[in-house]
Amino acid sequence: MVFVLLTVTAKSQIANKGGHTMSFSLSSPAFEQGNRIPTRHTCEGEDTSPFLQWSAAPEGTKSFALSCLDPDAPPGTWVHWVLYDLSADTGKLEEDVPKSEKLENGALQGACWGVDSFSRFGYYGPCPPPGHGDHRYYFRLYALNTDSLSLPPNATWFQVEKAMVGHIISTAELMGTYSR
Repeated sequence: MVFVLLTVTAKSQIANKGGHTMSFSLSSPAFEQGNRIPTRHTCEGEDTSPFLQWSAAPEGTKSFALSCLDPDAPPGTWVHWVLYDLSADTGKLEEDVPKSEKLENGALQGACWGVDSFSRFGYYGPCPPPGHGDHRYYFRLYALNTDSLSLPPNATWFQVEKAMVGHIISTAELMGTYSR
């Protein structure tokens, strides 16, 4: 199996009423960019998704997709979360998003890579091998120019990634680290 990590370099700049430029951004009160992800959001804790919030979505955004990927995993990029068809009027995800295929807000969650292949959906937090050093976990939010990726619930990251081609307006990223 080949693991492909979509790389997007587009950065959205949006002018607010005061003329100041704002960038599409993703953040969390749980951890800051480049810092350690709290244990509660990992396999050593409650394994709950962190609260995420974003701002300055670019004009033309009709929906969002979200991924959490670990490019430092020994077998290759490990998929920890896939969420798509999230409405453009959404600006946050509360902590502990339910591990269900379809959320109350209509968003769908995809399959995560795990010990039992692509059979789990929802957020599964950092769980690197003990003694393997810091792993980086990239939470990426994609602003899309389509209402729906036309995928069923429990699609794989690779299906979501392929469906997003030609629909990505911009991305926002938050990276945290974790080691055991």
